Amino acid sequence: MSSSSTSRMSWDSLDGNDLLNRAIEEHYADITGAVLRRGHPRSTAQDVVHDLYIKLSTKPEVLRNKRSVKAFLCRAAINLGFDRLRRENIEARLFSGSEKEALAVASAAPAPDHVLQIEARVAVLRDAIADLPQRRRVVFILHRLHHLTPDQISVKLNISRNMVDRHLRRAFAHCLDRLLQV
Repeated sequence: MSSSSTSRMSWDSLDGNDLLNRAIEEHYADITGAVLRRGHPRSTAQDVVHDLYIKLSTKPEVLRNKRSVKAFLCRAAINLGFDRLRRENIEARLFSGSEKEALAVASAAPAPDHVLQIEARVAVLRDAIADLPQRRRVVFILHRLHHLTPDQISVKLNISRNMVDRHLRRAFAHCLDRLLQV
């Protein structure tokens, strides 16, 4: 019996984790060399082999019934090396800016003075609504806050649709006039 068939028979008797451990241990130099030949530095090649081990440790049975465990491990490590290189290139482009450039990016948060302006406009609008005659205020609130249609307001308040429209027009004009004074 040849040494490869003896090795093959002994590998078949190992459980998944033992098979993975033994395969990585036995072919470590070949796997690392395959990654090195693709242009990665030694430390990166070793990291890639480590990543491969971690990835395969979740499903070590994938090694069972491979014609060449060594070839499979080398190809998988080379692919992981390419993935790592792509990720590093993307990260380099993504994080290539300086601190000055980062500080120049506009914030999504509104400026403090903008928040104060909005609060002031809301206060003016509240006062303008409070100043409306009672019926006009009710029509306005039912329409704007309760989202009732003019027809629904007409039925609810027992007034004509034209009167609802008139109240809404005058309420909007009043509120707009008050906001324009600010």
